[in-house]
Amino acid sequence: MSDVHEIGTPHGPARAHVGGSGRAGTLVLGHGAGGGIESADLVAVTEEAVGAGWRVVRVEQPWRVAGKRIASAPPTLDAGWTAVLDRLRADDVVTGPLVLGGRSAGARVACRTAVAQGAAGVLALAFPLHPPGRPEKSRAAELTGAGVPLVVVQGETDAFGAPAAVAAVLTGRATASVYAVPGDHSLKKNVDVVAAAAMSWLDELTA
Repeated sequence: MSDVHEIGTPHGPARAHVGGSGRAGTLVLGHGAGGGIESADLVAVTEEAVGAGWRVVRVEQPWRVAGKRIASAPPTLDAGWTAVLDRLRADDVVTGPLVLGGRSAGARVACRTAVAQGAAGVLALAFPLHPPGRPEKSRAAELTGAGVPLVVVQGETDAFGAPAAVAAVLTGRATASVYAVPGDHSLKKNVDVVAAAAMSWLDELTA
């Protein structure tokens, strides 16, 4: 079970679903542009992390709370995310090391805001390196600009960027790693492997 907090942002209310003790730290996760916090990979990672003593906060962006079908632009997403994190800190929800993350568009938000939020690391699930079939539209700068230890858990057949392509972008960065897992961008094929990869990295990060 999780507690649900409605939080005002400059772009309407967001929701933060909070669970876990927080003795290991706080993991804040954002959803993708095509789905919500109930996606299989986010649920699996949440369950494993809570079981390992993390406080996990899954954030529903304002556009999702409002029932819209199309995600907001990146600056709007970042503003909503930042407002939620500010409120979580004010309410003493954040405890221990703070790790930001999410799937797809949520992973992009985490990368863009990690330094400003003082994050200890970023957990990126299914990072959309480029639109399908459009490698020239690369978002590599978001990954390389995260500025904190980073892991990307990427499906082996992800049309938004194969694990090898993500690894090539991160070559030479000692604090960045890539886990290739079975499946496509949805990461639904084997969520226990996704969760295990995430937990392995979190354990290394906080060791």
